[in-house]
Amino acid sequence: QVDRYLYHLRLSNDVLLDVMARFQAEMVKGLGRDTNPTATVKMLPSFVRSLPDGSEKGDFLAVDLGGSQFRAHQVKVFADGKQSSQLESKFYPTPKEVTEGNRAELFDYIADCLSDFMETKNLKHKKLPLGFTFSFPCKQTKLEEGVLLAWTKHFRVRGVQDTDVVSSLRKALQKHKANVDVLALVNDTVGTMMTCGYDDQRCEVGVIIGTGTNACYMEEMRHINLVEGDEGRMCINTEWGAFGDDGALDDLRTEFDRELDLGSLNPGKQLFEKMISSLYLGELVRLILLKMTKEGLLFNGKVSTALLTKGKIEMKHVSAMEKDKEGLSNTKEILTDLNLFPSEEDCVAVQHVCTIVSFRSANLCAAALAAILTRLRENKKLLRMRTTVGIDGGLYKTHPKYAKRLHKVVRRLVPTCDVRFLLSAGGSGTGAALVTAVAHRLAAQRRRIDAALAPLLLPLAVLREVKDRMRAELEYGLKRETQANATVKMLPTYVCGTPDGTEKGKFLALDLGGTNFRVLLVKIKSGRRRSVQMYNKIFAIPLEIMQGTGEELFDHIVQCIADFLEYMGIKGARLPLGFTFSFPCRQAGIDKGTLVGWTKGFKATDCEGEDVVDMLREAIRRRNEFDLDIVAVVNDTVGTMMTCGYEDPNCEIGLIAGTGSNVCYMEDMKNIEILEGNEGKMCINTEWGAFGDNGCIDHIRTKYDREVDEGSLNPGKQRYEKMTSGMYLGEIVRQILIDLTKQGLLFRGHVSESLRKRGIFETKFLSQIESDRLALLQVRRILQQLGLDSTCDDSIIVKEVCGVVSTRAARLCGAGLAAVLEKKRENQGVERLRITVGVDGTLYKLHPHFSRVLRETVKELAPQCDVTFMLSEDGSGKGAALITAVAKRLHNVGQK
Repeated sequence: QVDRYLYHLRLSNDVLLDVMARFQAEMVKGLGRDTNPTATVKMLPSFVRSLPDGSEKGDFLAVDLGGSQFRAHQVKVFADGKQSSQLESKFYPTPKEVTEGNRAELFDYIADCLSDFMETKNLKHKKLPLGFTFSFPCKQTKLEEGVLLAWTKHFRVRGVQDTDVVSSLRKALQKHKANVDVLALVNDTVGTMMTCGYDDQRCEVGVIIGTGTNACYMEEMRHINLVEGDEGRMCINTEWGAFGDDGALDDLRTEFDRELDLGSLNPGKQLFEKMISSLYLGELVRLILLKMTKEGLLFNGKVSTALLTKGKIEMKHVSAMEKDKEGLSNTKEILTDLNLFPSEEDCVAVQHVCTIVSFRSANLCAAALAAILTRLRENKKLLRMRTTVGIDGGLYKTHPKYAKRLHKVVRRLVPTCDVRFLLSAGGSGTGAALVTAVAHRLAAQRRRIDAALAPLLLPLAVLREVKDRMRAELEYGLKRETQANATVKMLPTYVCGTPDGTEKGKFLALDLGGTNFRVLLVKIKSGRRRSVQMYNKIFAIPLEIMQGTGEELFDHIVQCIADFLEYMGIKGARLPLGFTFSFPCRQAGIDKGTLVGWTKGFKATDCEGEDVVDMLREAIRRRNEFDLDIVAVVNDTVGTMMTCGYEDPNCEIGLIAGTGSNVCYMEDMKNIEILEGNEGKMCINTEWGAFGDNGCIDHIRTKYDREVDEGSLNPGKQRYEKMTSGMYLGEIVRQILIDLTKQGLLFRGHVSESLRKRGIFETKFLSQIESDRLALLQVRRILQQLGLDSTCDDSIIVKEVCGVVSTRAARLCGAGLAAVLEKKRENQGVERLRITVGVDGTLYKLHPHFSRVLRETVKELAPQCDVTFMLSEDGSGKGAALITAVAKRLHNVGQK
């Protein structure tokens, strides 16, 4: 009979899955900037971005306003590796004149109680950080600021709504001369999650089921449109009690729910809370019993005064009546006290009503919680998720069967989530103290991270100084009397012209400049159907060859050429060849290049001081299988400029920003004092990687740069390149990460074996980690591949370090390029220079921000230059062939 009567209070699995879907949709609405104003589930950002990591320590105060009593707490947090804290509390009543008075009375009362507590605990002499648990919906704009949206529960204090409750508390504390620093405003739900998160680091959801009900969870920042930034996570206070205030649950609300709502202090509001929380369940039972009695289904139809009295049946009665063994006798006793004189059948029926009402509460709560868990799992892109839900509240703790029912339904609704429910021991007080402790830790951590990274942040004034010093070094390298001692060598390339479109023929090109070696066949057509066709093959250069003897290196190169000629079926042809050799060479002619010194990890012996073209010719002779006409030895930077010059005659600068870093440009012959002749132009290979080897930029080199330099194959050399090129950026990042870890700011202070390995952090990881499209979860995966077990907070710091290092590289590179551009502008004697820079290199092409930062820096430092950056398509190979073709054309013109 009772089952039939209360049929609408029973919710099937399908109905619960539907409630779950409705709640998920409402969450999305609450997170959107445009949709949030009309959302009932407000999804309030709490500005709690981090969970405790166990390193928090110190004495903290917390005050807790929201229940029937006001509480003050002292929390000692110990960083003893055991995740331990000690809580001492004092409870104060919250009189009606305070809960229904005005703002000044409320906050004076709080300050009074706190002062009394500090006096009792002898804490007046200490300045302690305080966390304020304020269990009402607040709109927060930072951790220590929150505007009250609306009172809930039994609070009705005038003048508080739409004001910042933290500033009101601070004023009251100042008036009472309380020596306290309010660091955090915390909702009780957030406090619960933080308390449980201290004991179990998997805890990322907090739920309160008591006088009120609410949930919070850690949401990805990229989904929270209400807050700037998309890095990391933030705890969202859902304020789920208002779910259904827009009518979304009207089909599930019964006549009893509507009657209860109409008799409440806030009709039409907090409708979900009114179906779940202990504040209303006793009243719901009373309304059901009253109607059943009036209809003659209970107590022989006799309605007692008690049954007509609002609030006469409380949640404690419902809990007592549902107990397993003594439930029936408790029911008889409670009903007798209400002058209802029940029969045995009445007691069973009433007990059944209580079960149905409390079971519906657990069901609805489980559906909303299941929606949150599903969202967490989808955010993490996991098929199955293990997580912990921190939980608190009188209904959950004191009702004999509530917890078990809730757990069972949640597991049924989300079988893909393995959920542990953890009861909050210290409750919201410890939680508020822990939020404060985490904020305290993060503020100290932030200061230390900023101090570590500060030397890498180069202001505009410093960049201008770098530009001026680069400019001076360019001049030293061009002048006869200073060239010998110049660090920027300004090597003449004997490339005196750029393509004019008449070049044609078949050419071979070699490209040596990194761990891969390429051989290319390039077919150039002139005239109206001008085109360049290329065929190439890539060969690896093993480390033992890179660091073996010169003879072995060049024999390996010739072996690769032989394989390519065989592959292309052109072994007998004597083709003109251009050799892209991306290392500093002093040239005495276009086909003569003496190696000044190896870079980029090459160490082959008996090469430095030798002509690399002669070494290649000798290796070809030794093999005695084919002959080639070696026309030009070319630097990859020059090749890049020539490739872009073929498309755009305005291109007179070539820039490489990749494994290495270098620039070349067309210089007026009259300025190149080390060469005879004043007519025309010649391309100068600056070899700017060695800028600073004389100490002129030591003031901007950090301890991390010095570590990288000392551990390199060529200590003291190529200092500018070591701050700007792809070969070294990952290693700079690794050195910073080691330093931050040793300071206890990363990876829980543990320097893993993998982090100790030189070269483990490749520059490609910087490009991946800094990608805007990459969520922190993917950053964590990259770090895990490197054997670095990172938290979400660690991933944010690693991403920041990568950004600082790559930005500095791009800005330094931009400062150097600005010096070259200004020189070109002065050479031409123009007010404004229009010029194209041909660019190649993986750092420029693949890094998500390098090219943009470089361009912005050039614009700031060379404002009178209008620069077009042109990406070189296969610069070094095609460029070598074009230089060879131009050299052949000029040679033929000379012969004629």
